[in-house]
Amino acid sequence: MHQNTRASCLKRLSKIEGQVRGLSRMVEERRYCIDIVTQVAAVRAALRKVEEAVLQDHIGHCVENAISSGNTTEQRAKVAELVEVLSRSNR
Repeated sequence: MHQNTRASCLKRLSKIEGQVRGLSRMVEERRYCIDIVTQVAAVRAALRKVEEAVLQDHIGHCVENAISSGNTTEQRAKVAELVEVLSRSNR
């Protein structure tokens, strides 16, 4: 993973960690259900942003290297990996 992507993801994940702790407090304090659901949706959106950044980095680095290598076995493996991870993330 490129350094700037790594740093950005770590920063986002730290914020997400704080959001999740806040969610726990909201549940403990018996806050209004819709407020909790709204915050859960915000956490999911933030996680999607991290996922997108990691996938972009993977495509721009690992997949690109496989394509430029000319190794069809490696190319097919990287494409199969992407198809698998994308199908899992859409469930």
